[in-house]
Amino acid sequence: MSLSVSLKHGFAGFDLDASFEAPNGITMLYGRSGSGKTTIVNALAGLLHPDQGHISIGSQTLFDSKTRQHLPASKRRIGYIFQEGRLFPHLSVRQNLKYGQWFAPRSAPRSDFEQIVDMLGIAPLLERRPTRLSGGEKQRVAIGRALLSSPQMILADEPLAALDHARKEEIIPYFERLRDALGIPILYVSHSGTEIARLATTIVVLQDGRVVRQGPAGAVLSDPDVTPLGATAAGVMVQGRVAAQHPDGLTEVQSGGLSWLLPAAAYPVGSTLRLRVEAQDVMLATEKPRSISALNVLPATVATLRLGDGPGALVQIKAGENLLLARITRRSVEALNLKVGTPVYAVLKAVSIPRGAIGDQHPRQ
Repeated sequence: MSLSVSLKHGFAGFDLDASFEAPNGITMLYGRSGSGKTTIVNALAGLLHPDQGHISIGSQTLFDSKTRQHLPASKRRIGYIFQEGRLFPHLSVRQNLKYGQWFAPRSAPRSDFEQIVDMLGIAPLLERRPTRLSGGEKQRVAIGRALLSSPQMILADEPLAALDHARKEEIIPYFERLRDALGIPILYVSHSGTEIARLATTIVVLQDGRVVRQGPAGAVLSDPDVTPLGATAAGVMVQGRVAAQHPDGLTEVQSGGLSWLLPAAAYPVGSTLRLRVEAQDVMLATEKPRSISALNVLPATVATLRLGDGPGALVQIKAGENLLLARITRRSVEALNLKVGTPVYAVLKAVSIPRGAIGDQHPRQ
């Protein structure tokens, strides 16, 4: 089942004109504040009546301006996960979850209550009230409530924005499970490069109400011309397989035909991982460095150069089968005489990839 969106809508001083496809998995809406993300989410949820366009999930039309179809929000079978849990304070966790189940259409397949409670690890919380939950626990309950409504799509509008770093690290693995297990589109809004690299199946990049790039996460993130949050936030998503767990606390990962060393990642040998590699952490050399502390020295080739208006440059390199980005200065580009096709070495400290930038990637069934 996939989501198809084509929308036009005007506000004072802003016009949205966006079209994209969202397959099963997590599709990230990515862009600066004011780029149109919330407008799209509200249109999908049925909270906004667009001026023109079409929205459909599979064979079901939610909105079509030509045929004047506009399915009410209550009939769209959409699970909505907000920035804050928005749980009913007078109900227990169990009652909040049952409330979501109560809204599931009778004709829809029934979600298994015990299975969802187990998946989200919230069985010990069932008799508590929301006031006795942490921020991360509230979000897990909110996810469960959305799932128990038997949705055909989930909207997650910056669901981790209100949480601190520790709580975000607690919740991200649950979204990884949803991405790999649900088999429905999940539209996820975020400004976080780490969330995008760890979770996204597909990325839709918005700028001033227009879609400027869309496609598989790996291809979009490695494109030096697509940096909607600025070059300082540029980074790529790399997939790899755990090859060994070393006794000195490092994990060896095979990725794109090359070996990487990372901080200890609690995944068994053979697991498939996703890594976020930030452009600012990648150094380039035209000769292989020796006697340095950095453990990852990867042979590569310059694929693309993008010179900024200021002193910076973004270099796309191909290391094995992976595309990486390196954020360096224009002076370094000139000093190293970098051009497309120049052989280089990418230098990356193992500790440059924190544990929070390493996520699970289950193979799709």
